[in-house]
Amino acid sequence: MGKTLLISNITIADSERESMAGDVFLEDGKIIEVAASIKKEADFHVDALDKGWILVPGFIDIHIHGASGFDVMDATSEALNGLASALPREGTTSFLATTMTQTEDNIDKALKNASLFNADSTQAEMLGIHLEGPFISTKRAGAQPVEHIMPPSISLFEKWQELSGNRIKLVTVAPEMDNGLAFIEEVTANNVVASLGHTDATYEIVGEAVNAGARHVTHLYNQMSPFHHREPGVVGAALLEKPLSVELIVDFIHSAAKSVEFAFRQKGASGIILITDAMRAKGLPPGTYDLGRQDVTVTHDDARLSDGTLAGSILTMENAAKNMKAATDCTLAELVAMTSTNAATQLGLSNKGKIESGRDADLTIIDEEWNVQMTICRGNITYTKGK
Repeated sequence: MGKTLLISNITIADSERESMAGDVFLEDGKIIEVAASIKKEADFHVDALDKGWILVPGFIDIHIHGASGFDVMDATSEALNGLASALPREGTTSFLATTMTQTEDNIDKALKNASLFNADSTQAEMLGIHLEGPFISTKRAGAQPVEHIMPPSISLFEKWQELSGNRIKLVTVAPEMDNGLAFIEEVTANNVVASLGHTDATYEIVGEAVNAGARHVTHLYNQMSPFHHREPGVVGAALLEKPLSVELIVDFIHSAAKSVEFAFRQKGASGIILITDAMRAKGLPPGTYDLGRQDVTVTHDDARLSDGTLAGSILTMENAAKNMKAATDCTLAELVAMTSTNAATQLGLSNKGKIESGRDADLTIIDEEWNVQMTICRGNITYTKGK
């Protein structure tokens, strides 16, 4: 028998049913049993009696560039180790390492580096790569360096996919670019999620992209054609086209609280995935930091280029969930969906996003205010508040 962990007397949350009081037994990184009461001996025991704690599936952040001084584009094993080590503190148990628009050579290096990385038992698991850029619109570049943007290229993507060890799981693309729709069709056929982002597309083009296979939207509202009553744009399409799930950066800087509430009312919890889009300054003091070889000024609230453009966030998944609750008064089940289950579903992961027998033991223990108390990555306690 491998290492075992028993969690008892805790509220067990799910995205599709009422939460229940009970126990969970873990062994060898897997959930073995979920029941009202489990009478088994275990190597480790977490007793939540009278603590008001809730057990939720570990948070999955599918759009994160960096944290704690590390960035995916550093292209070093130290960077990915540092990022994976930092994330359990905010309840995140798995993530997509997110690149950004850079020279072909720099993206080569980042993807090759990511191909070699596998998290250990004390870290959040890297599920794969989110390729954000360079196949985007110069009109909606945001903090992505315009000089390195290029039209979508199937041959270049195939080269990068090979370099990554087939670890690219999601790619952001502007569908209005030359070859954009064919690109979406090709990557979708190869089981990569095509996400519409950094795009100036019309509603009509987004509809064509959905027909080509697109089913995701990168950071809704930010760096995309806005809603207008005569041209609903990408924002309008994202909110109306049912096949599209949308990412939201709920820091109330990238999107106002009422815009978050509007998206929630339109898409529902099943259509929203909370992300951080965090850069390397997350978890560090205010100062000047690097993003894609650009200086970023970071305060206690946000991160911006010298011209005022938002340059990613310093948001944690823990605070994203708290802010979502504050903006929408959503239920516990809905928050579970938006922080974990929906991301697992979008990536086709049957082993993540739910607390069920046979799934990976990726779990987060929170209190009733969604403060993270403990994080468990593949059966290992990787973070305990106050320790």
